[in-house]
Amino acid sequence: MSNIKKAFENKKAFIPFITCGDPDLETTEKIVRAAAESGADLIELGIPFSDPTAEGVVIQRASLRALKSGTTTDKVFDLVRKLRKDITIPMVFMTYANVVFSYGAEKFISTCKETGIDGIILPDLPFEEKDEFAPVCEKYDIDLISLIAPTSKERIAMIAKEATGFLYIVSSLGVTGVRTEIATDIPSIVKVVRENTDIPCAIGFGISTPEQAKKMASMSDGAIVGAAIIKIIEEHGKDSAEFVADYVKKMKSAVNSAK
Repeated sequence: MSNIKKAFENKKAFIPFITCGDPDLETTEKIVRAAAESGADLIELGIPFSDPTAEGVVIQRASLRALKSGTTTDKVFDLVRKLRKDITIPMVFMTYANVVFSYGAEKFISTCKETGIDGIILPDLPFEEKDEFAPVCEKYDIDLISLIAPTSKERIAMIAKEATGFLYIVSSLGVTGVRTEIATDIPSIVKVVRENTDIPCAIGFGISTPEQAKKMASMSDGAIVGAAIIKIIEEHGKDSAEFVADYVKKMKSAVNSAK
């Protein structure tokens, strides 16, 4: 069984996203530990990239802060090695295809396996081009996690049938960021997913409040939150861990209450 499935076993999953190296890697380590201790079921670790096309301004700023602090892919792998000494929940990378290409796909994915990363999410990788990475991911037992957007429509079934790990359902058109309302017809997307795979699906983009997390988790297998957590880190900097922990506890509680 994929380690990622453990995040969804008999429960709804809460999945926080954290940009590695914002404001520095030492703080990231504290934040990840705090999130895991506070109930996160799976953690998305962002490897910073200079042109994060799927991200809104909040996560763009986090990537720039991380790059300015000297964060590199090798340093992120070293961070994961430290975290894996005692953190057992699934962890996945969220980054961009160019990061993997420039590192070398085989080297990147084999190092994911060696360090204990369970999957990778590449939001700029079209489904039709996933064979650039999928065979190597399969070779090293790393889940290449697919995204389904509101515009996927007739492609939803096709993407779902070939999904590994979990499916990331994008709640809204556009880039990441906090939204006051999520108007996408999520149930119809989830229905097609359920008809084509038993892989769990979680909803992300725009979720920031416990009410939104509960609503999205009630329609799926979990909720993913990024920008709202990055805003906490932007505000509190090196002292962020305790504030992120409080937020994760509230969001996990909300997700748990979803039917």
